[in-house]
Formats: sequence, structure tokens, C-alpha cells
Amino acid sequence: MGAGSTAYDDASYRDRMRRTPAVAWHPDQPLLVVAGEGGVARWTPTGLSGVEGIPPTASSYRSLAFSPDGRKLWASPSSGDGHDAWQHSDILDLTSGTIDVGPGWDTGVATHPAGGLVATLISNQGATIGLFARVDDKSAPAVMRVLRRALILDADGYETPVFSVDGRHLAIRGNAYENTLEVFGFPSLQRVLATTLGEPTPGYPYPQEWLEQMRAWSRHNIAFGVQPGVLWIGTPTGSLVEVDLDGQRAVEHDVLTGAPVTGLGTTPTGELVVASGEGELVLVSVLSGSAKTRATNDNAARAALTAFLDSTCEVPDNGDLEAHLVMTDGARTWESDDLATVTTAAPTDPTWLQLQAAINTRGQDEEPREPATGSDSTSNPGRTS
Repeated sequence: MGAGSTAYDDASYRDRMRRTPAVAWHPDQPLLVVAGEGGVARWTPTGLSGVEGIPPTASSYRSLAFSPDGRKLWASPSSGDGHDAWQHSDILDLTSGTIDVGPGWDTGVATHPAGGLVATLISNQGATIGLFARVDDKSAPAVMRVLRRALILDADGYETPVFSVDGRHLAIRGNAYENTLEVFGFPSLQRVLATTLGEPTPGYPYPQEWLEQMRAWSRHNIAFGVQPGVLWIGTPTGSLVEVDLDGQRAVEHDVLTGAPVTGLGTTPTGELVVASGEGELVLVSVLSGSAKTRATNDNAARAALTAFLDSTCEVPDNGDLEAHLVMTDGARTWESDDLATVTTAAPTDPTWLQLQAAINTRGQDEEPREPATGSDSTSNPGRTS
């Protein structure tokens, strides 16, 4: 934040990741809030300034997001003391400096284009849960009201989810071990695309050549344009891949020849904004369609949101969150009771499911059993680990 910031220099990849600031753009105003090594600051066209009312422990913030109406700033983990800081978040009023307690989340917040709903993540090394939450702009404070339907993703290390402009798709980039890309239909949450950008992980220990190739891919290289069902992907070679999700086709376009795409986004009117590894910022015009197309997208977004909200309900404020979630990986769905009793998993199943099955099996094996009638008391009762 500012020219006096400490340069990364020879810092390791892991240290760079740890020191990367958390940032959040205000949805309407030219205001950027940044949380980093120097604390929390607000950046406007008039310059850099501090934020009133921020507690000293706020230096631990790793994720920031504005509420959809821009009145509150959500920050994670909670600035409150204690080992359960990641179980909660802060809701900051930048005008008064007051702080309220919100639900736990991390990895950014995506607002559905129809409004009233956000998507975020709860990350864990074994599995990451994609949460959906209703947001009532009229409530005080503007808090996420978590819904029962949720996604479950393998491992951790994901980026902020991205909704399509027509609200019919949700894309998620990750994970910690390779450059995965998954796209889910909305409101169905069925997986419509699952791929790895670059070479899949060869397993630990990772060859240096593979690590360099994996890190060449930006983690902020996907964006939806105005065209329904079209996802754009930036590559390390400077090209943009146009993926037609409905037609299952992909076309590559040369844009930044030789310079890697380090960031990709869209303007409200549908142009692509491309950042390059050479420090350039490029605006790419794409055939965005007519006002009728935009109206069609708006109608589709409202219909998708209504269908999703009608298919689920809010999680109770008290109690264990995961005990109330109905989770899907885009192909299968699990109630909380299902995961508590699953004991079998195939090698092709997600790592988190294999681990859950192994843990449940181990727990059953450790339960005391009565010897089988008519057999030696030391015989195996028939269960195979």
C-alpha cells in the first residue's frame, strides 16, 4: 500500500502468498479497501488514508468483501481474540467504525447478478465447502444468512467464485495442488465443466519444472462476458480461450503475444480487461450483443435466483453448520448423515471422500464387538480394513 511497502525481492512463493494483501472494491464508489502488513487502509482518487475504528488485531484479515449494497465491509477471519477466529467474521461499518459478528467464510465473496445472494468458501486442507447465503440489504447489520444447499470441493487453495452475467453458471478456480477449473450450472449445481489448466499434478515430491509450469498460470484468469454461457480463460502465453459451455466448444484468440495473462475481468458493458506480466492493462472489445441480449440475461438471472431460493432454506443460527448442509460435488449429493456413515470409496473418488470413508471405517473397527457365536474369541469377525 504505497511506495513505502516492502518489496517481495527474494521472498519464497509461500511467503509471497502469505504477504499478498486482501483487497475489496466498493460496488459503486471509486473506493478500494486494502488489508496487508501495514494494517487496513482505504484508497480513493484523493489518496491513501486509514480506516477509523479498526482494531489492532485487524492486521490478520486475509479476505475482504463489501456487502452488495456497499454499506458494510465484511472481513475474515474475525478480529476477536481466541482460537476460533476463523469460525466468525467481522462486519464493519466504515462510517461509524462499529463492528458486528458475522458467519465464518474465506476466499472472497461473489454476488449473484440478480442480487440478494452471495457465494463464498470455507476452506480446509481436506475439503472446501462452497456456501450460498441470502443477503437482505434491509437488515442491520447486512449479514450473510447461510443456506442449506452447498458445494463441496476437493482440498483447498481456491479463488473467489465467479458468477456468469446471466446467473446460470458459477466458475471456481483452484486448488492448492494443481490448476483446476470447475463450472457448475445454477441453480442445479450440476458440474458442466471440470478440467486442469496445464499438466495435472504428478504427485509429491513435485518436479521443479512442473512447479514452474503450474505457477505460470494466473489464479485470476477467468471471466464471464456478456454472451450467455461463454467463459474466458487467460493463458501464460498471452492468449484468451473462449469456452462455449452450452456448445462444449473452445476457440483460442491471440491477444498478448508472448506476455502471460496475470489478471482477467470484465467491465459492466462486457468488455474484457486483461492484465499482462509486462505490466500492461488492455481493454478487449467483444461482441456483446444488443440491449435485448442484456435484458434477456437479466431475466435469466432473476429466474435462476428465484429457483435456487425456492429449493432451499436457511441454516439455523445455532448449532453445527455442516450438520445442516446438503452438499454436492456437481455429480453426487450428500446429506450430513450420509458422510457420517460412508465407509467405501473408489480410487477415482475425491480425496476428501476417500479420507472420510477411511476415518469412518477406522472408527467402526475400533468399536468393541461381541465374539461370533461358536468361534474362537480371537478370530476376525469378518470385517476387512
